[in-house]
Amino acid sequence: MTKQEKNDVIEVLKGKFSQYNNFYITDTESLTVAQVTTLRSHCFDKQVEMRVAKNTLIRKALESLDAEKYSGVYDSLHNVTALLFSENPKDPAMILSSFRKESKGEKPELKAAFINGDVFVGDNQLIALTKIKTKNELIGEVIGLLQAPIQRVLGALQNKDAAAENVAAPAPVAEVAVETAAAPVEEVAPAAPEAAAPAAE
Repeated sequence: MTKQEKNDVIEVLKGKFSQYNNFYITDTESLTVAQVTTLRSHCFDKQVEMRVAKNTLIRKALESLDAEKYSGVYDSLHNVTALLFSENPKDPAMILSSFRKESKGEKPELKAAFINGDVFVGDNQLIALTKIKTKNELIGEVIGLLQAPIQRVLGALQNKDAAAENVAAPAPVAEVAVETAAAPVEEVAPAAPEAAAPAAE
């Protein structure tokens, strides 16, 4: 590879590292050509970009962008390296995990992962990386948490309204008019004494 070709590779890598906030550094040594092709196909299906490059060129590309920011991954640049670039931080981990299950092997091996500024070093991090939350998943959880109190309030109000409808209204109390005036008492006049019959002469 000529110096110009190396510089071209470095520029391409710099563009990828600038474009993606997430990338995985994997060891694909001992994989057959057929296995590498299958791995590339899995990556393509998940919109994960796979690139194989020399470790020295990868390091130069990273150092030229921000030497301190990427310092945590330099020790992982050894053996054969394949880089997996992805917008979704979880997809490369899922691809590696499923590929290893299908092939019943331990390759590709995860050497390091750079996820939104955090560095995960070692193959033992793979399982944890398959369980991290994506941005959309986190947003969904936050929305769910915010909606829960509102739903409880609405539910309580609905239950209250239903209970109020079930309570029968009390029957109106009939008002009985009280007669204050006593009924008039009929007075009976005493009978007049009958006139005495004239005495017989």
